[in-house]
Amino acid sequence: MKKFIDILLLICSLGYFLLLCMIPTSWWNSQFPFGVGEPLPALVLPGQNAKEIADAFYKAGIVTNPLELRGWMARLGIDRTLKTGMYMIKKGTSWEVAQQLKEAVPSQEKVTIVPGSDLFSIKNAFPDMTEDEVSTLLQNTAIFPLDLQPLLPLAPETRVAFLLPDTYYVPEKKLEYVLKAGFTLWWKHFDTKIQNLSPHELLETAILASLVEREAKIDEERPLIAGIIKNRVAQNMPLQVDATIVYAWKREGENLSRVLFKHLEVDSPYNTYKKLGLPPTAICIPSIASWEAALKPAQTEYLYYVAGKDGQHFFATTYQGHLLNIRKIRGAQH
Repeated sequence: MKKFIDILLLICSLGYFLLLCMIPTSWWNSQFPFGVGEPLPALVLPGQNAKEIADAFYKAGIVTNPLELRGWMARLGIDRTLKTGMYMIKKGTSWEVAQQLKEAVPSQEKVTIVPGSDLFSIKNAFPDMTEDEVSTLLQNTAIFPLDLQPLLPLAPETRVAFLLPDTYYVPEKKLEYVLKAGFTLWWKHFDTKIQNLSPHELLETAILASLVEREAKIDEERPLIAGIIKNRVAQNMPLQVDATIVYAWKREGENLSRVLFKHLEVDSPYNTYKKLGLPPTAICIPSIASWEAALKPAQTEYLYYVAGKDGQHFFATTYQGHLLNIRKIRGAQH
């Protein structure tokens, strides 16, 4: 009889255990929540590693041992998967905080940087910031990846060119977060491709990439246009890039929809009809394709290009050939 009772108790115990195992984790979490008190805010920023994330939760007063938290994050497999954003987490042990992070969904803001944007459009996207504040932020070298910092140009108009166009999810719609995310992504994409460039060469590449971005619409043509611009610089020919005229007038507060002959008289270092060489700074934020073209321009004998109605360009090695292309385009448009 006793043996029968022991077996019955064992079966009941196993059944009870299996029943407990079938209860969803969400129910356990609701009955025995991790952490205590009201949730506290902590920011996870773009590009942060596990140590920086753990330190952020320590500084927010959520955990007392950031090193231990890193260990639990690694054990739970979340040390490299946490998204950027604002987390609301209860104070607790490192294990409890890590368990909360495993299920937490951060609040985020979506910001899209379009290729061809410039410093002025960035300012317009953050109207709560003054022009001086935006420039000061870009002059803060600390917001750039550490290895990029020694190579950086000085002008904010060129520094913003290192912001890779993309859609970013940031904790708050603050320009600092967008810049950090964009500069980090640019560096991850191009760090090995600029290793042999001096600061001056990187400056010229950034400027060239911005010109290509404004001039080219078709990716396959970007290396050709980059090659033509370099050819004209080498031969001391004025670049005569209309996009620089548009930018020169934009700096004067006027947005041009079309470049007329009168606009070519603007007194500006960006007037590439009158000033030889590249303009002093980048004129926009280049796409990946434009950066690639500026880093590897096509080896070509072309010196001229003109855009057709569909954005495709016609190329020529001589001025006479260039005039012929212009007549072809005008004839096709009538």
